[in-house]
Amino acid sequence: MMRFTTMKTKLRKYPSIFLILLLAISSCFLTGCVNQHPKDSKKSSQGESVETMLEITDPKEKQAVLNAKAKVKALSGNPRIVATSPAVADICDKLDLDLVGVPKSSVSKIPSRYKKVKKVGLAMSPDMEIVSSLNPDWILAPSSLETDLKPKFEELKNTEYAFLNLRSVQGMYRSVQELGEIFGKQQEAEKMTKEFTTFYKSYTKRNKNKKHPKVLVLMGLPGSYVIATENSYVGSLVKLAGGENVYQNTDQEFLTVNTEDMKKKEPDIIVRAAHALPDQVTKMFNEDFETNDIWKHFDAVKNKRVYDLTYEYFGMSANFKYKKALSELEKDFYQNTKGTQEVKE
Repeated sequence: MMRFTTMKTKLRKYPSIFLILLLAISSCFLTGCVNQHPKDSKKSSQGESVETMLEITDPKEKQAVLNAKAKVKALSGNPRIVATSPAVADICDKLDLDLVGVPKSSVSKIPSRYKKVKKVGLAMSPDMEIVSSLNPDWILAPSSLETDLKPKFEELKNTEYAFLNLRSVQGMYRSVQELGEIFGKQQEAEKMTKEFTTFYKSYTKRNKNKKHPKVLVLMGLPGSYVIATENSYVGSLVKLAGGENVYQNTDQEFLTVNTEDMKKKEPDIIVRAAHALPDQVTKMFNEDFETNDIWKHFDAVKNKRVYDLTYEYFGMSANFKYKKALSELEKDFYQNTKGTQEVKE
């Protein structure tokens, strides 16, 4: 199976030390290669120890962190850091890191400690003039936007950048560990990591002997939807909850598949998430499930096992609402018997 680095940084003094393995997306789609070890994909995260999930073993990655740490230590004062997404700002807040720039968002709440910090624009398109005016030592951004943002960051002089893997809770916590090491916040990082391990050990213990369902994950936009694989954040949550994604053996986050092919997979459960505009997406899903005749032939629909996921918990990037997300999936997978979609015969 391909391995993905948790963070990636650009250091002009060490141009060859970083192994570039992260695949980034611009918009919703990503092209990738087929998993070379398909048997690994069916292994539920619940069969893997939480310590193994969070372990950073790549020697090049470890060396990269040490080099970045040395660069921060060599600064004359505290590092000037810009976080370009709400999820990254949340991580910085929990690590007790000061920021000189934060994103502007009408959807996500930026931590109150950064209330008076300069806004640098939207996560997908930060205003680089504002960013440059802040003279940042470091820019932190999610890896999903690397393709669009990396060329812009490279134009800044004397500025380093790191792309955090927020496509899974595990990736987020590996990034937390690395940031803690780089910026001297190891205690804060360790506290955060222990919180996750304690929660997840209890979570898996509760559901260890229960039947783990086959799950079809739909990600919707008004007017269309795609399949979310376990390489997407929502898909990774389904895997953490013990579900088996019916679409595996791919490195892509999202797939375009017709309903006939979905029917062949015969999922036990269908979950539906929204990329944006959740009210419109829910209405779209309901109408499609009502009018597209094939849906009524799905066992998941017949058994009323179709669930609309809470928009605030199931976004595009990993965040600290994962506990609520996993609790919701736990109810849907192991406790609920009736979903949110009613399909007329």
